[in-house]
Amino acid sequence: MNLLLIDDDNDLARLLNRYFQRFGWELRHASAPSIAYAQLKQSQPDAIILDVMLPEEDGFAVCRKLRHDYTTPIIMLTARGEVTDRIVGLELGADDYLPKPFEPRELAARIQSITRRHVSVEKPSPLMQFRDLEINPTTQEALVAGRPLTLTTSEFRLLQLFASAPGKVFSRDEIMNSLKGTEVELFSRAIDITVSRLRQKMKTKSKREFIKTVWGAGYRFVGEAL
Repeated sequence: MNLLLIDDDNDLARLLNRYFQRFGWELRHASAPSIAYAQLKQSQPDAIILDVMLPEEDGFAVCRKLRHDYTTPIIMLTARGEVTDRIVGLELGADDYLPKPFEPRELAARIQSITRRHVSVEKPSPLMQFRDLEINPTTQEALVAGRPLTLTTSEFRLLQLFASAPGKVFSRDEIMNSLKGTEVELFSRAIDITVSRLRQKMKTKSKREFIKTVWGAGYRFVGEAL
């Protein structure tokens, strides 16, 4: 597996590099965002580990830029550990969040988890077509009324999950089990954030709704299959 660490902590980079060698993983290190952007133009990693506190610009701004151009899974790191920081990171499209200090073993487990989910989404699957909505699981592309959506990995997987069973009410626990399975308390809130973000991106001029809230139960996909 190829990984990119964006962090100005050289000691952490050396530690992780040694640890990941146990798994045969290759870790590239960028000590500043400008270095990371240059490296990403050369080759794409399987996952990005991104610190919040960086020179040049903070990790939130970097996450926003990366998510605009790439669907690569992102794990954010922070020394502050505040819930607000975690939520902001998820809102910007990070796939997971790990507060410092952490055990390298936990980071490795999270990397395996998010890359496994990312790969499973990439497996060829039939095109999913609904009125004003088309989802291509193979290319991870979605169109609303012909308009391409820019979705994060989590947003796309959530949409794909909903669309796989129109009319079914998905509880937050079901969604968490399907998408993450880690940091239950944080992610329980992140589910609502991700759904809200997805709805915003799927807005149409006709105000067609694709996801309805079922109060006290969860969410239901209401797209009309073609």
